[in-house]
Amino acid sequence: MHAVSAESRAIVEAVLDYSRGRALYEDIPLDVPATPAELAEVASGSITAMGIGATRALALFGDVLAPTCLSTDHPGYLAFIPSAPSKAASAFDLVVSASSIYAGSWLEGAGAVFAENEVLSWLASEFGLPDTAGGVFVQGGTIGNLSALVAARDDARRRNREAGRPDPARWAVVCSAESHASVASAAAVMDIDVVGIHPDDDGRLHGHAVAEALAEHGEAVVAVVATAGTTNFGIVDDIAGIAEVTRRHGVWLHVDGAYGLAGMLVERMRPAYAGVEHADSLIVDPHKWLFAPFDACALIYRDPRIARRAHTQHASYLDTLTEAPETNPSDLSVQLTRRARGLPLWFSLATYGTDEYRSAIGRGIDMARRIADEIERRDGLSLVRRPQLSVVVFRKDGWTRADYDAWSARLLGDQRAFVVPSSHHGEPVLRFAIINPLTTYELLCEVLDTLNDSQ
Repeated sequence: MHAVSAESRAIVEAVLDYSRGRALYEDIPLDVPATPAELAEVASGSITAMGIGATRALALFGDVLAPTCLSTDHPGYLAFIPSAPSKAASAFDLVVSASSIYAGSWLEGAGAVFAENEVLSWLASEFGLPDTAGGVFVQGGTIGNLSALVAARDDARRRNREAGRPDPARWAVVCSAESHASVASAAAVMDIDVVGIHPDDDGRLHGHAVAEALAEHGEAVVAVVATAGTTNFGIVDDIAGIAEVTRRHGVWLHVDGAYGLAGMLVERMRPAYAGVEHADSLIVDPHKWLFAPFDACALIYRDPRIARRAHTQHASYLDTLTEAPETNPSDLSVQLTRRARGLPLWFSLATYGTDEYRSAIGRGIDMARRIADEIERRDGLSLVRRPQLSVVVFRKDGWTRADYDAWSARLLGDQRAFVVPSSHHGEPVLRFAIINPLTTYELLCEVLDTLNDSQ
């Protein structure tokens, strides 16, 4: 055995001390970004032939670099979709990194893969998928959507071959115009077309619109993507209606629930997600509303064998893996090398229990409805739409985009909160994305108060 040097021990202890302090820090800093020029002036020169040493490197990160990275777990981080990992999940992420587990294959990471599969099986059951469903944790929703659509196209090609039908000149994917940009990105990578459908007045994609698209594009459609919680508004499509159409036409149904599908874990919200049980594939991002650290997307297939046919990489040095009976996580997505990114969620769920998760998610939904009521009571503010999940979109009457931008900058500069403008049908609007259990009603009201202060 090789003894660990004193220098190595000191480095590890220093990093662990810093991590311990950040993980347990109650007064989480919001911090502010910096320009490339500003960072170049104060942070350049850290990579040298002899190194600057762990003490100086850690000080550089903690004192200079970290304060320019917005804390997505701050209670006032209300923009985009925040991340609020539990203390257990954040702490265990250190274990994952320190353990050097390769989780791309069962052979090399059996225990880690087993634990990840426990979580995937629980999620699949919650979403109404059969016991045979399975999947993998990938980097994020973009990779998850891409992997699912690649599997869908491979399955369509196989079915065409078996039926003696030629493939279309161009494949296409049908989705809502409100679908996440990653769907279009996946289509671009795959070199297939996107058939975007404008949702109905309720903001939802419905089965009748999907039926019309399938009637027009026919055999070219490789998959239909329904959204379980749009990023901008948190709206759940008419998944039941869409599923009825896709089943009738024999078309793959993929549900993009990166942000919002976690809401289905709350019993009273389940009717809004009716039809998810018919999905051929789906995604949900634990680093969004399941309180896990970056980065993790749970990609689940109704029939993992289809994904395995599409994604398994074949090479002589991989024969030991591909010829084994166990399914390797790398066989189910476009990624071969992967860390055990599902383990922090596993540890957090095992630590706190699923009831605690349901409660935390439900609290975000309740908070969104409560602050929406407050917005409606205030003069000069109006809702764009009542919240369905935990996203609240509203406007300040008479304000332009420049007004919103200036207010947002002041709010961040004062270290109160991080809220950025969005848009709806060309109109600039504001939105709260409420994920963090530490976000209070009082804080949200204080943010609303600043809108009047900015007049």
